[in-house]
Amino acid sequence: MVLKATDGNTFAGYAALPGAPTGRGVVILPDVRGLHRFYRDLAVRFAEIGLAAVAVDYFGRTAGIGDRSADFDFRPHIQQTAPEGVAADVAAAADHLRSAEGGSVTSVFTIGFCFGGSYSWRQSAETAGLSGEIGFYGRPERAAQVAEQMTAPLLMLIGGADPSIPITAVEALRDAVPVEADLVVYPGAPHSFFDRAFAEHADACTDAWRQITAFVERHAAA
Repeated sequence: MVLKATDGNTFAGYAALPGAPTGRGVVILPDVRGLHRFYRDLAVRFAEIGLAAVAVDYFGRTAGIGDRSADFDFRPHIQQTAPEGVAADVAAAADHLRSAEGGSVTSVFTIGFCFGGSYSWRQSAETAGLSGEIGFYGRPERAAQVAEQMTAPLLMLIGGADPSIPITAVEALRDAVPVEADLVVYPGAPHSFFDRAFAEHADACTDAWRQITAFVERHAAA
């Protein structure tokens, strides 16, 4: 699908609707690969458990709407991706979920991975009306800039064997925000354990999925 942000940007998305809607939905913020197949498949998996889902592509402003397979060089586009652009695209995806076409969702969550994990954590400071934000192995410094403005609860899922994400820095972010923040660390799990290393870390992935569904259940509107 194609979505349009309030700043005029048009960008690609991938939507999946549940057969039995629950009034809940999720905006998926991918890693640096953009709208990779893993995130399209993840949108379907969310729909299978009753959540309308939209996975977004970050690169409409600089790369247009196109293929995001292994041949896509994301590096120059990531360098040009700014917080205000991500927030505008997330807001457009959230608005789509709230529309009749998108599932008439009343509780919108964000979930992100790596690059998208950082941006998911910070979205309630920039996007109104979110029910919660979930992020895997994000860089806390990207969210710390707006920590005091956050308005929705956080779920932070981190690999204990990820040298690029200091646990102490994530703990500092958890302690700095004015909202409920849950931190779950998986000992021995590396960066990207939920997607690229799923087979080797199935127990951690299974628990992370349980954490996600419980978080949504806890924070969705009654």
